[in-house]
Amino acid sequence: MTEFVSEIKTIPYNEDRVYAMLSDLSNLERVKDRIPQDKVKDFEFDSDSCSFAVDPVGKIRFEIVEREPNKTIKFTTTNSPVPLFLWIQLKQVAEADTRLKMTIRADLNPFIKPMVSKPLQDALDKISTLIASLPY
Repeated sequence: MTEFVSEIKTIPYNEDRVYAMLSDLSNLERVKDRIPQDKVKDFEFDSDSCSFAVDPVGKIRFEIVEREPNKTIKFTTTNSPVPLFLWIQLKQVAEADTRLKMTIRADLNPFIKPMVSKPLQDALDKISTLIASLPY
């Protein structure tokens, strides 16, 4: 497994609000206008999963597989060319100061690892920045 880790981001809200929003994917309705339509297509979601198409990869579907209130949300792909596991970790350090770290673990074979490592890290960094900037 290859691991990709985001920078730790600061979210100016308490962990209860942040966790409540991120652990229910139907809340993506509030931010779907921020998703770049030229890069992400066929975006669909419900409370436990989301799916989208990305060229040239195709359709990807993430499902929440574990929730630890106010601390961790774990996802896995159920439709992806490469098996991925995604963790969102939250830690409140003050009343209106929650820290966010995201981790992706991917089962990459040696042939495709050089081609997808940088795009995966870039995507993780962009997603963590977007999540940190959401209006909770």
